[in-house]
Amino acid sequence: MSMLTRKGLRDLWHVRTQALAIACVIAGGVATLVMSRSTLESLSNTRALFYQEEALADLWAPLKRAPDTLLPRLASVPGVQAAETRLLANATLNVAGFEEPARGDIVSLPLDGGQPLLNRVHLVSGRLPDPDADAEILLGEAFAQAHRLQLGDSLRLILQGHATTMRIVGIGTSPEYVYQSPPGAAFPDFQRFAVLWMNRHAMEKALDMDGAFNNVVFRLRTGAIAEAVASEVDGLLARYGGVGAYGRHEQTSARYLEEELRQLRTMATLFPVIFLGVAAFLVHVVLMRLLSTQREQVGVLKAFGYGNRTLAVHYLGIATWIAAGGALLGIALGTALGSWLAHVYQGIYRFPFLTYRLSLGATALGLAVSFAAACGGALLALRAAAALPPAEAMRAAAPSRFGATILERLGFQRWLSPSARIAIRDLERRPGRASITLAGLAMACAVMTVGRFQGDAIDRMVNVQLSIAQTHDIEVNFVDLAPRGAVFELAALPGVREAEPVRSAPVRLVHGLRSYRTTLEGLPPNARLRRPVDAKLRRVEPQSNDLLLTDYLGTMLDLKAGDLLDIQALDGHRHRREMRVSGFVHEYIGARGYMDLDSLNRQLGDGDVISGVLLGVAPGAEPDVYLRLSRRPRVMGIASRLASVRSFYATMGESMLIFSLVAALLGAVINFGVVYNAARISLSERGRELASLRVLGMTRAEVGGLLLGQLGLLVFLSLPCGLVAGWALCWLMARGFQSELFRVPAVLSTATYAFAAITVLAASGLSALLVYRRISRLDLVAVLKTRE
Repeated sequence: MSMLTRKGLRDLWHVRTQALAIACVIAGGVATLVMSRSTLESLSNTRALFYQEEALADLWAPLKRAPDTLLPRLASVPGVQAAETRLLANATLNVAGFEEPARGDIVSLPLDGGQPLLNRVHLVSGRLPDPDADAEILLGEAFAQAHRLQLGDSLRLILQGHATTMRIVGIGTSPEYVYQSPPGAAFPDFQRFAVLWMNRHAMEKALDMDGAFNNVVFRLRTGAIAEAVASEVDGLLARYGGVGAYGRHEQTSARYLEEELRQLRTMATLFPVIFLGVAAFLVHVVLMRLLSTQREQVGVLKAFGYGNRTLAVHYLGIATWIAAGGALLGIALGTALGSWLAHVYQGIYRFPFLTYRLSLGATALGLAVSFAAACGGALLALRAAAALPPAEAMRAAAPSRFGATILERLGFQRWLSPSARIAIRDLERRPGRASITLAGLAMACAVMTVGRFQGDAIDRMVNVQLSIAQTHDIEVNFVDLAPRGAVFELAALPGVREAEPVRSAPVRLVHGLRSYRTTLEGLPPNARLRRPVDAKLRRVEPQSNDLLLTDYLGTMLDLKAGDLLDIQALDGHRHRREMRVSGFVHEYIGARGYMDLDSLNRQLGDGDVISGVLLGVAPGAEPDVYLRLSRRPRVMGIASRLASVRSFYATMGESMLIFSLVAALLGAVINFGVVYNAARISLSERGRELASLRVLGMTRAEVGGLLLGQLGLLVFLSLPCGLVAGWALCWLMARGFQSELFRVPAVLSTATYAFAAITVLAASGLSALLVYRRISRLDLVAVLKTRE
């Protein structure tokens, strides 16, 4: 072992507590990086493998009804490699012991009883339904687990108004339903929404679709353009009630999963940058202090022939040891957190398997960025040492100059005690270090603010979308368009307080070269149960023959109030109209348009019809209303607004808890590392003067207050800066999470600000306590013997 190596290890041992604090900060950054990247890679690899093994389709085309003889023409469309027809239907499910009816999507299986060509079913247990058995079903795993249903159990289905009891012969999942949300909903509800598979013969009988299909899926050839194929398919299916083919980027499950992966990428970039930036600052400060105390040693080493490069390698070795310890700790912690997070994601996204692996790429990147942060901070410190000639380095540094501070010059000295003056003058003497310490403390507060941001944002989304804009209790959807008189029939049900008609029409909106497929919601005048609002939460009423669009959709299509928009209806008479956009509404979930109900029906030429009814129900009457609605053959789906809210919080609560816990823990680590290092360095630099003050008669508490008082001042000054920085980080995250599926608002509650501030103060208090213990053990004689 060389002399410089032994010296480096001794120097590292001398600053061991500070090195440990820096290593913990590095570990926080590496842990966040490894957790997010390894979870991202695990989810991406699992998705790719599951999609490939079970042959997820590239294109979907729903329609009303077409004969099976049309399949050869569909399969011959240029760019199509394979096509498969099937039946899809919505059903109401009654589960024993569960008061509310559930909604179900039923998918047909091939006539021969085997697996479909595309969107195959991954069997978790049991078997596929027998092709000749009309009372057997294969049930989705999520719904089966939510209701503890097993093979052999019975399930009552109401399909096309006919009730039948089905026996569960298999449990499985499909790549088409990795994210299982009810139609029209943004969040999964495993208790109230199910996916089922039934043999083709049984579905043809129930739907009166013998020799026909209402859905077709495609696999495209390599290099085929999905939009071009969709256009050809739409032309063939137009006369059969086609509502527009769409690719994976518009398929609900695939879209939500892609958005989740995009958010993980944002997290993998933002948080490590914060942590490792703070770590670089701490390494810089520690090595600057070490070099200043070893100024004469550096001069002697230079005089004996050691060059700047050799000395740089020596001190970089100290930084490397710190980085290595932090990186290894961070990799271990990130692996554990990543495995936990992947388990949570598997509960939300229903993969039949999810193999979590710590990738070499994530590990190598974690090591690289930790070494880069540590060495970057060290190089900044080494620049000053390299510039000193040996003779000047061996001479003691000139003492710092003190003078009246700005506060004193402004006349505030009468309110400042001698201790306060000393503390403020020391901060003013080193403004750069004080500013960087302040920035580090502010970032710690900001990280903890971000930790609770997700919960605040979700509360805001639910409040605006499902409490202010929507106040109904139950939404009823019909199998087909119904006359408006159907609303009076449902309004007469016992327990129903009020009822309002609604129509949802699939359309494609076109403005210039931009287009988007969505729905137009037709609302009656002065609607009470669904009330679009603007950004200030003021009600916005649809005007006759004009459109209201969500503000995000307006941005997507580059629209402003007064612009004309091309509306292409995707069902019914498929009329094409040009309408004026009268304004925009503010919504966090989905991207749609609103019109006056009469105007919508008039533009689409379908007469006075509706697609559903919104119901306000008296408290306690929901079970009876559900039961009566489930017996009506024209009712396709029943959705409870409050049940959707409860299900969302139950589903997403664990992931929000993990995110908040990790951010709070890592923010506390940053805070502790910054405060402890600043206090320890100040103690090392000012040990002689503090000991002198003790000899002159100051108590331990007074000396401790002198040192820790200036750190306390920095902590309090950092709080408003940290809260502002936290809001800015939340705003950046919210911008990164924007999509047509949902928008995350940049809102923070008072409780979140208070939590961040209290946590900062608690972490600062802990580090101050540790430093105060060292102050109380100062060896006055030994300290006073040291040279300046």
